[in-house]
Amino acid sequence: MIEKIKELRELTSAGVKECKKALEEAEGDLDKALKILKERGVQISQKKKGRQTKEGVIDAYVHFGRNLGALVEINCETDFVARTEVFRNFAKDIAMQVAAANPKYLTKEEIPQEVLEKVEDKDVFVRENCLLSQIFVKDTSKTVEDYLKEVISQTKENIVIKRFVRFSLGE
Repeated sequence: MIEKIKELRELTSAGVKECKKALEEAEGDLDKALKILKERGVQISQKKKGRQTKEGVIDAYVHFGRNLGALVEINCETDFVARTEVFRNFAKDIAMQVAAANPKYLTKEEIPQEVLEKVEDKDVFVRENCLLSQIFVKDTSKTVEDYLKEVISQTKENIVIKRFVRFSLGE
């Protein structure tokens, strides 16, 4: 049981008690425990959604050739979380995502109706142009929104991607 708890912690970064409880509920089945923890992460992120986010960081990513870069503002509830490695890595990853995938909007709701009306395949357009709907460049098994929910679950605070901008030399 201890080995499974350890493995589950490595996979999810969840706390020992959370991993143990999920494994007990799943009767020792690691896959079921992962699903339970993921569902709890979603529940936690839903509970945190309404909280104010006045702290955070502005982070940047500049590509190797210095011809492409991105700036992001990521907000959280407390400066304590803003200083954590998990939060800072998240901000850096989101800046890299913006530079690599060039999203135009944060969410589907931000897309002007006249733009959506001109698009043939709306689902594909949303997946390619909305940051939260994009496949995460560092782990293609999840979306940016999934990654955000994981970080909210780990930090136990509401986290918001406030704004972002991508720069490309000559554009």
